Amino acid sequence: MQQRNSQTINVTRNATGQKTREILVLALLLVCSLVAVLTTIGIVASLAFEAFRFFQEVSLFDFLFGLEWSPQTALRSDQVGSSGSFGAIPLITGTLLISAIAMAIATPLGLLSAIYLAEYASDGARSVIKPLLELLAGIPTVVYGFFAALVIAPMLRNSGENVGLVISSESALAAGLTMGIMIVPLVSSLSDDVINAVPQSLRDASYALGSTQAETIKQVVLPAAIPGIAGSLLLAASRAIGETMIVVMAAGLAANLTANPFEAVTTVTVQIVTLLTGDQEFDSAKTLSAFALGLLLFIITLCMNVAALKIVDRYKE
Repeated sequence: MQQRNSQTINVTRNATGQKTREILVLALLLVCSLVAVLTTIGIVASLAFEAFRFFQEVSLFDFLFGLEWSPQTALRSDQVGSSGSFGAIPLITGTLLISAIAMAIATPLGLLSAIYLAEYASDGARSVIKPLLELLAGIPTVVYGFFAALVIAPMLRNSGENVGLVISSESALAAGLTMGIMIVPLVSSLSDDVINAVPQSLRDASYALGSTQAETIKQVVLPAAIPGIAGSLLLAASRAIGETMIVVMAAGLAANLTANPFEAVTTVTVQIVTLLTGDQEFDSAKTLSAFALGLLLFIITLCMNVAALKIVDRYKE
């Protein structure tokens, strides 16, 4: 009887201990999950607070729809340049222009290389090509910037002179081309993983119906992998929008409102870095404009994420 009671007590203790451990693990998981949420809330709150201070000095309409960006303001009203221009349209235009060029380069190269590696390449070729592609992702962006400034930009300028085109030494085209090369491994690697995740049974069913390999890839594999491919393209676009070093070294700092890829432009991230470099007065509109730009960039990225999720859900249906 005593032995049975002791066994019952041990079982109860073990059950209680296991339940306690489960509660602790769940609490740990909850805390880890809340870290990302609270960090995002903190970032948005800090940006919104400083941006609100900026909009107390500069009109929101002038910021969103202004066509000139010249944040060089003076400390006193009697100094030269005391009234700056804070129109964000040139920065948004430059950001979208460079990102569009980069995605126009990275999307076909990345997707085609992913299709080749996943569907056509032999094991030997894949073991060589895939690591070489991923090696590009490990190169620091400053090295890409040097490559753009010393190779890509002079090559474009000389090629333009040969055909009668005027291409600036610092241009959106040079930055976009270099950035496109940089994000090719991102698109290729993620798309390759997504394509490989498509069940082999779908391919076998297509072959059983008499489809060729090309038809199977076009009509079966790619439609099944579109949600993942869309996610990889979104991640690549976010990387392009947030890139700074390549833009500084290849596209310059000029806030030109132009859609000409042969001219120098700048981006939102470059101006944020420029505004917050060195000793700054955080009570001036010039410095506070960096937080307004950061909030604007966050909203643009959020809208891109929402649009991408809508597209993915549509294709899933």
